[in-house]
Amino acid sequence: MLLLRNADLYTPAPQGERDLLVAGGLIAAIGPYLSAGPADWPIEEIDLEGKLLLPGLIDAHLHLTGGGGEGGPETRVPPLSLTDLSRAGVTTGVGLLGTDTSTRSIAELLAVARGLERLGLSTFCYTGGYPVPPLTLTGGVRSDIVHVDRIIAVGELAISDHRSTQPTHEELARIAADAHIAGMMTGKAGLVHFHLGDGPRGLAPLRRLLDETELPARVLHPTHVNRNRRLWAEAKALSSRGITLDITAFDPDDVGLSGVEALVDYLESGLDPARVTLSSDGGGCLPEFDADGVLLRMGVGTSMSLLATLRGAVARGIELELALAATTRNVARLYRMQDRGEIAVGKRADLLVVNHDLEVDLVIANGRILVRDGEPLVRGPFEARP
Repeated sequence: MLLLRNADLYTPAPQGERDLLVAGGLIAAIGPYLSAGPADWPIEEIDLEGKLLLPGLIDAHLHLTGGGGEGGPETRVPPLSLTDLSRAGVTTGVGLLGTDTSTRSIAELLAVARGLERLGLSTFCYTGGYPVPPLTLTGGVRSDIVHVDRIIAVGELAISDHRSTQPTHEELARIAADAHIAGMMTGKAGLVHFHLGDGPRGLAPLRRLLDETELPARVLHPTHVNRNRRLWAEAKALSSRGITLDITAFDPDDVGLSGVEALVDYLESGLDPARVTLSSDGGGCLPEFDADGVLLRMGVGTSMSLLATLRGAVARGIELELALAATTRNVARLYRMQDRGEIAVGKRADLLVVNHDLEVDLVIANGRILVRDGEPLVRGPFEARP
């Protein structure tokens, strides 16, 4: 049991100074002056001294097994470690495959996710990857979502990109329908997380799905929509039709918007603040190609970009509650994670304590302290110890 005292609480809505009791991995009580209970109760008290207490971050776009490979096998990014995520304030991650579904597999992705969960992080997975037909474990995306507990959606399926398999409208409609029906059957997210490239078709394939099928808008979740300004304008127009946009927290070249710029622009645009999410592309390759599709250079995404984006948005005048919701409450609601994303009695004790500069101090996942004073207490078995 943990008793966090003198917290400046954001649920993500600001609540002022509160105490919070954690018991059995859940939030047991919230109040201004909570009792520590009987003297023989095993409660550790931590005085937060006015630091901000936030919901743990949910990063819904993580290459847990590592991304890359577009420049040859030596450009494959290594798998993510526990502290890559915990030190960034991430308490829930959703893993996926990208371009490479030839040397990487759904089985490998599940194994890495399970390993991180054993270490204390909460993890889920997408089935599929860039190509169509999608790579699956059981032979179909519907059966993957229905029968594999950790698989909750399809992604990242590539459209408008030279690395995609150029899927047809009918193929996209069938995959999205299978994801939607599987979500209905299980209560899982049941959506398709679409990778957007720089291709001239942009979001036209998703507009056609809205125009010509009965699929709900929530099933279509496009990411990297801030990679260029033309695509960003399209995305904002599509948001008014009920689609939730996923901003990537990166700093692109001159043709795109940074995560900060996009989040600020969205939240100042008058669009629904609940229809935007923020993810990191952690572990993924951030490549630049020439006109012939040859890799020129690459970076690697990191979950540290989430808090950096929140800091930047707040510095630009965005209320912390609105910025924070993009990587907590909004993600949890879209992905039907009813037990997290907000701080409330009965919710999972996934908590992040930061100072007033939004720098990580304490990370608690499922009631267990993973990071304290900004330093990891729990590391994977192959991570270097200080």
